[in-house]
Amino acid sequence: MAQAFAEGRRILRDSEIGCVIFAHKTTEGWEALLTGMIRGGFVITASWPILTERSGRTNAQDTASLASSIHLVCRPRPTNASIGDWTLVSRELPRKVGDWMERLQKEGVRGADLVFACIGPALEIYSRYSKVVDAQDREIPLGGDPTAGEPYQRGYLAYVWEVVGRLALEQVLGSAEAQARNGNAGALEEDSRLTALFLWTMQSAGNGNGNGKAAKAETQEVNELEDQDEEGAPRKAKAGHKLIYDVVRRFAQPLGIHLEQWEGRIIETEKGIVRLLPVAERARQLFGEESAQAVAETFERDPSRPVQMSLFPDLETAPRLKAARKTRTIRASETLRISREPTTLDRLHAAMLLQKGGQTNALRMMLKSEVERSPDFLRLANALSALYPRESEEKRLLDAMLQAIPR
Repeated sequence: MAQAFAEGRRILRDSEIGCVIFAHKTTEGWEALLTGMIRGGFVITASWPILTERSGRTNAQDTASLASSIHLVCRPRPTNASIGDWTLVSRELPRKVGDWMERLQKEGVRGADLVFACIGPALEIYSRYSKVVDAQDREIPLGGDPTAGEPYQRGYLAYVWEVVGRLALEQVLGSAEAQARNGNAGALEEDSRLTALFLWTMQSAGNGNGNGKAAKAETQEVNELEDQDEEGAPRKAKAGHKLIYDVVRRFAQPLGIHLEQWEGRIIETEKGIVRLLPVAERARQLFGEESAQAVAETFERDPSRPVQMSLFPDLETAPRLKAARKTRTIRASETLRISREPTTLDRLHAAMLLQKGGQTNALRMMLKSEVERSPDFLRLANALSALYPRESEEKRLLDAMLQAIPR
């Protein structure tokens, strides 16, 4: 790729521009393309998502194709380009990406299309230099290990994904969640942040709440990736919102979200696809063998009983689930022990299940208790209601539950 772009740079006048049209679901694909462009001698100045593809086209049915193509605008980099200072580059990145995100959102661009459309402005900062170095004169590569601690090991794109993720969390949950790492005080727990970021990324371009072509193409893609069992026989795709593991990992790791801790609790990873578990699938996990009805009756008999005492009643009887990217199976209890205390998201899902089961009295008492306990419950409920697709069961339950909130 670098050789191809170098040839393009050779035949292009300094006053002219180039345009590269690209669509890919994985960050590795993007890193390969962008590395080739930068090594080939180009400065990336802008990126625009354009709805050029039909979701029902033949290619979309068998490949990882986007409903939008990202048009990357680039110019030849001067041969005498200076060396960039990492301190200045990292300081400019949040402002540049934040301004671009705001502009794109005003034009109706959402979710994954917005994420990849932010690459252009972010790369304009990096690619204008012959190279970027830190205070010890170590070069900051474009790609690297996103889990590494030092900039010269992590790579520039890891910081781009982190900035986009933090800005997204700030928009949907608040500044505390955007700054949170390792359970900062005042912020919602990791599972709430992971769920909000997952749903935000799922939003479609130009239509919001996952109703457009992009969301449908995404769902079709990931379903096709998991539509066969190990023997190759067809099987029914599991319900739930899905994203490619690579995209989820790139956002989660820089934000201090440990995916392995939530495996089997709110997500399930299989064949490179992360599935956000539907609320209905969490009933046994949250309420145990007793079911929501039995817990509701207990709660109604003793309204002073804290709801967390009724959640996760018997971790040892939890169903067996597959571990992410591993061949062995694990009990849900193994992951639940990492955080036995019910989170804000757990309590919200419990309330939604009470709503689903028609346990009106128990729901009202639980909502009263949660509203008095902390504003986080209502804050998360409103945020997720805005993020879930309009046609989803979760949004219907959330909106009905919010109507029951005591005024």
